[in-house]
Amino acid sequence: MAPSTLAVLPLPHPIILLPAARITLPLNQSLGERILSLVDQSDDQPVIAAVPFTNSNGPDSGASILSQWGTAARIVRIVRPPPRNPRQPYLVSLQGLTRIYLKSPIVLNNNKNNKSKSVDSLVVCPVEYPDTNGVPSSESVAVFKGAALRLLDRLAKDASQPSRKDGWLKVSAMVEDVSDSKAPSMADVMVAAVNGEYSDKLAFLCTSDPEERLKLATELFVKQASISEVSKKIAASVDESLSKQQKEFFLRQQLAAIQRELSSLHTSRGGSGNTHVMGPDSSSGRGSELDDDEQHEMDDLADLKKKIEAMEHGSEERKMGVREWRRLKRIPQGSVENGVIRTYLEWLTAVPWPSSSTPPSTDLEAIKDRSFLRNAREQLDADHFGLDKIKRRLIEYLAVVRLKQMNAAKEAQADEQAFVKVQGQPAGADALPPPIAPRTGKKGVKGPILLFVGPPGTGKTSLGQSVAKALNRPFQRISLGGVRDEAEIRGHRRTYVASGPGMIVQALRKAGRLDPVILLDEVDKVGQSNFHGDPAAALLEVLDPEQNHTFNDHYINVPIDLSQVLFICTSNTLDTISAPLLDRCEIIQLSGYTYDEKMHIARKFLLPKQLQANGLTASHLTLTEPALLHIATRYTREAGVRSLERAIGAVVRYKAVEWAEHSDKGKGESEWEVLVQESELERILGVARWDGEERDREQRRGVTYGLVVSGVGEGGILPVETLIVPGSGRLKLTGSLGEVIKESGEIALTWVKTHAYDLCITNSRSEDALKIPDPIDIHLHLPAGAQKKDGPSAGIAMICAFVSLLTGSCVPKDIAMTGEITLRGRVTPVGGIKEKVLGAHRAQIKKVILPWANRKDVEHDVALEIRNEMQFVFVRTVVEALEAAFGKGGLGWRRDTMLIESRL
Repeated sequence: MAPSTLAVLPLPHPIILLPAARITLPLNQSLGERILSLVDQSDDQPVIAAVPFTNSNGPDSGASILSQWGTAARIVRIVRPPPRNPRQPYLVSLQGLTRIYLKSPIVLNNNKNNKSKSVDSLVVCPVEYPDTNGVPSSESVAVFKGAALRLLDRLAKDASQPSRKDGWLKVSAMVEDVSDSKAPSMADVMVAAVNGEYSDKLAFLCTSDPEERLKLATELFVKQASISEVSKKIAASVDESLSKQQKEFFLRQQLAAIQRELSSLHTSRGGSGNTHVMGPDSSSGRGSELDDDEQHEMDDLADLKKKIEAMEHGSEERKMGVREWRRLKRIPQGSVENGVIRTYLEWLTAVPWPSSSTPPSTDLEAIKDRSFLRNAREQLDADHFGLDKIKRRLIEYLAVVRLKQMNAAKEAQADEQAFVKVQGQPAGADALPPPIAPRTGKKGVKGPILLFVGPPGTGKTSLGQSVAKALNRPFQRISLGGVRDEAEIRGHRRTYVASGPGMIVQALRKAGRLDPVILLDEVDKVGQSNFHGDPAAALLEVLDPEQNHTFNDHYINVPIDLSQVLFICTSNTLDTISAPLLDRCEIIQLSGYTYDEKMHIARKFLLPKQLQANGLTASHLTLTEPALLHIATRYTREAGVRSLERAIGAVVRYKAVEWAEHSDKGKGESEWEVLVQESELERILGVARWDGEERDREQRRGVTYGLVVSGVGEGGILPVETLIVPGSGRLKLTGSLGEVIKESGEIALTWVKTHAYDLCITNSRSEDALKIPDPIDIHLHLPAGAQKKDGPSAGIAMICAFVSLLTGSCVPKDIAMTGEITLRGRVTPVGGIKEKVLGAHRAQIKKVILPWANRKDVEHDVALEIRNEMQFVFVRTVVEALEAAFGKGGLGWRRDTMLIESRL
């Protein structure tokens, strides 16, 4: 049922909505919110009354009266303005349904001083629905069709677009086939579609009788057809007169361009005599005819031309630049292709080619300096504490680069002297052929590729910056984390829209030299192969010293020499890096810092940095050594120092607030408490995250302590707990264990069962230690069940736990162990020795049992002060490991039998 009352929406002048038509209106904020509330309150699309103004000038000033005739319209859609630009209007789409009549007229009072024509009112008014379904006479319908078809034929002929012409022809076919009963509705559609005066359309809207509407529509169509024919005649006469003026203007412009070209050619011939491979510049000689923007445009083009001419003669980049420049001059300035070519030339000339990238003399002077290596060591020591093994490798790296650069400089100097000498010889039959002029650059200096692998926060990126400072070269960092498209490395081809060069070329442009230090950060996080290509495979050419001297970027499409670039890669792990990529890199492992190193780093680097960042000085805050150590051990647990820096920053910010309040009270520095004690840390940082549970160990039967490395590179100890429960001789493993560590538990139990007689657990070799005298099960658990654990390093700890459980002997609580085992009782080496030893040292372990093959890792990676504080026992077999864990005589071995090891 149609509603008897409708909200009235005044239509802005000169819009009139007719039935069967659809319009979209902009509304101000108040009207838009009101319409939006109607939509929210209605279950279906609400209907409103779209009513035009009676005044043909619209609501310009004074009182504006709305027409009593309008159209019931359905709100089809409403679009809110975006939050970032709330000044934009609301947009509402209305679909006309039928004519309506307002029972009472509506007068809108507008402020004369307000020049805005928007109406903010939305009143509710009772409406009537007049009967408009009558059938007109056949004569009126025939006259209507004739006028409509003549108008549609005229509109189709005048249409400039084929799609619009087809649309008018379709409407013409509909008019021919329309019935007498549907003719009034067709008249509504056509009157809404064609242009017409406001008063004519308003009169058509206010007519409910179908016969009268057809007559009004016929008059409107005849008038529009006449106007269209007259307008076409006027346009034809105007075009005829304008064509003569345009032709004259075009010829004059051509004549001026020819004169400029002749003037430029004359200047180039009569000047210094230089030849231009790209021809004369058409921009010269315009003088004051150009405005500022055009002058800047010509200056930019002239700079491009100079850069191309400065390239080395005969080089690929110069040939490509000349070819594209000639294409640029043939294409009109406003063309899209002109902008594409110009952008390409800007990138081509921005790349540091050998002829345009001459290293500064200070670079070579720094290399020749006798104190170069000493300065490099000082630079590394100033930027990083510890990392002695890494620094030694970097010094070797810098020494090799220095020697290669010095040898290359000597060869280049000798070639230049030979070239000058031959150039001075007189021409003759015995004269030597002139050598090729030496190309500037550093021949033979191929940068090795270093790959720093280590946990986050251990200084991998800053090491690359230190190398760049020591070599006095520009440093560029490329983040490869999440790169999934090969084109981000090699560049997009120029056939694509918005194409551009890859990251390598962009880094070279920023550096401005052919020999920068480029850091490829997070190589292990490069996206895998997909339909965009494999970005890791694109790095193979970049990082291969035998191939990267002709690196091809898809956008530049000219071979680029990357052999002088020193590439340094960083990674957190090697597991996700492809084998071909690893083969091109020299891997340098960075392990976690010891607590002694963390204390020095915090005191020398982190605390001064945080004091400066938070507006304090060293006189405002002093952290005691116990407090700093407490922060490092109880509030952080990491291989690097990032969490330590955040914790120190929290302490500094807390003291900054106290200092601000202290200063506001007018107190002096003499009353200020500078020291931060260990007892204050809980009040500042809250409860410690780690409360030293590693040190709260107990010596119990069936419990041993193994060594582990966490996913972030932090080492620690892990208790191995075993317990006997009634059962049927099975082993139960819990603690979120992986497949490898489960297999280690089964191997350990098998070895114990095999040697149960030798360990005095059983009375004969045929007895099962888990079934005699009573059947039992062994439950092995590794605590912190929410953390997943896996890896081949828990075999020794599990065997010691099983032996302790079945014999009743206990392993001392200050002993920890790591190492994998075989069924023959051999102890195999494991990884992460430095991290595990540091974790044991933090937990105050006195004795560590390690595989014999890991002895060299302890000697090379573990600091001397830690080795002096702990006892290391290196074992080859399980028997040696049991003696080291339980002590000599701690287990009752049966020595009267001889074990024979058989080998196939």
